[in-house]
Amino acid sequence: MAHQIKQAITVLLLATVFSAHGANGQVPAKDPSTRLREVLPADVAQRILARIAAARARQLPAAALENRALKFAAKGVDPGNIERSVNEQAARMEIARAALVNGRALAPAGDEIEAGAEAVRKGVDGAAVSSLAKSAPSGRSLAVPLFVIGALTDRGLNSIEALQRVLARIRNGASDSDMESMPGELPAQALAGQANRPTSTGRDFGQSHRPASAGRPASAGPPAGIPGNAGAKSNRGRSNRPPKK
Repeated sequence: MAHQIKQAITVLLLATVFSAHGANGQVPAKDPSTRLREVLPADVAQRILARIAAARARQLPAAALENRALKFAAKGVDPGNIERSVNEQAARMEIARAALVNGRALAPAGDEIEAGAEAVRKGVDGAAVSSLAKSAPSGRSLAVPLFVIGALTDRGLNSIEALQRVLARIRNGASDSDMESMPGELPAQALAGQANRPTSTGRDFGQSHRPASAGRPASAGPPAGIPGNAGAKSNRGRSNRPPKK
């Protein structure tokens, strides 16, 4: 009797497994390369897929490039600009990976390379990425610290200042969640430091994370060419005169 029960349970488990497998097989996940061919012109899709394959061969996070291309395609970005963005991001990944490898013996993970590439996109140089890799505790993921460095540069700090702040937090034993709050801790005046940053820093199809007014102090006058009184005639010196009787 016990043997029969055991056999029944085994059959039931097998049936459940095969049923789940069959259900999953009814709606197979579409391969990203197939989706890219569907949403992009054939020639552009072919070149992008070749670039992604080359990135994968060089141990770069190729899936991030696929997602980038699909995201911009969904937003209606021009296919030529999508191709340019994928090429530029792949190049930044190369810089980030080389910098991380130069800083420590441990092979960088995909999310670390992605974070490093984003930091490079925002103006952080490879030397700062290498310095972080050299100084951080062995075995600690650098993904969040690198993202925070990039976010701090968005808030007006240069890459050296951002690196120093992040390293100080790491030495004090800050967790990733603690570090994620760092950009919001900067005073508003830090944004004034962006006035001297290159205009191309952080741009991707003109989608900068910097506000349009970055670099202009709150007390600054209107843009050049626009009178401070919006074109009204000046009444200088008359504000204290009594009205005419």
